[in-house]
Amino acid sequence: MGDAILPLDATDASKSRSARVIEGDILGNFTITKQVKTIKKLLSPLPNERVRTVRCVGFNYAAHDGEAGQPIPGWPILFYKPFTALNTPSDDIPITAGYQTQGNFTSTMDYETELVVVIKKKAFNISDDEALDHVLGYAVGHDVSHRGWQIDRGGQPEPQFSMGKGPDGWAPWGPAIVSTDLIPDPQTLNIWTKVNGVTMQNDTTANMIFGVKHLVSFFSMGTTLLPGDVIFTGTPAGVNLGKANPVWLANGDTVEVGLEDVGTCTNTLRYV
Repeated sequence: MGDAILPLDATDASKSRSARVIEGDILGNFTITKQVKTIKKLLSPLPNERVRTVRCVGFNYAAHDGEAGQPIPGWPILFYKPFTALNTPSDDIPITAGYQTQGNFTSTMDYETELVVVIKKKAFNISDDEALDHVLGYAVGHDVSHRGWQIDRGGQPEPQFSMGKGPDGWAPWGPAIVSTDLIPDPQTLNIWTKVNGVTMQNDTTANMIFGVKHLVSFFSMGTTLLPGDVIFTGTPAGVNLGKANPVWLANGDTVEVGLEDVGTCTNTLRYV
């Protein structure tokens, strides 16, 4: 755990090569020391065992709902990923045999960039106005998705999220947690995806149907949010799902997801 030291004029935490060591618990009491260490490899902002629950939101940008043929929801659509889905901001995304092209089943891998919220203290039945007091900070995440298992082999007539989104390593996130002190309003940030260097998604969190305050409040309705919970808040338009001629991700493709004032995660798909 460290406080990233960024190069001059940089705002992407993935470009950091050193950090001030943090002592204590970032989900509780901590101190940023003057000791500086070199960053040898970017790791997940929280170790998997510190993440209690990975909560996700579907269809949270109107333009994405339209391209997917979905109506705009009246309340947040919630699903979960296991914490084993979490991945670092730079390691490969493993695609196991069941998700690869096989016989008449084509691998339909898709990308989804998302703002990620990290919970710092217990929340239960809180209001929208109280919500941000329970947030430690923000990261960017890649909700890796396989549309064949989500939809074609899913729970028709409605999508079945878990098989299409939950495998190990299918939630890269990071490259750091940026404090709410530095991002007081999470609804003002540019968010994007690049595939092999080509921009595929480019939007702003201002276009979220349900903002961070309401999502945190809504998820606390009757269910306790705990320190270390993370929330993937939905993806904007520009994914392959709904395109007339989708170009599905293939073995060796590199996906970069980015969020303004946070940074980027850059991961390569690998058949394993």
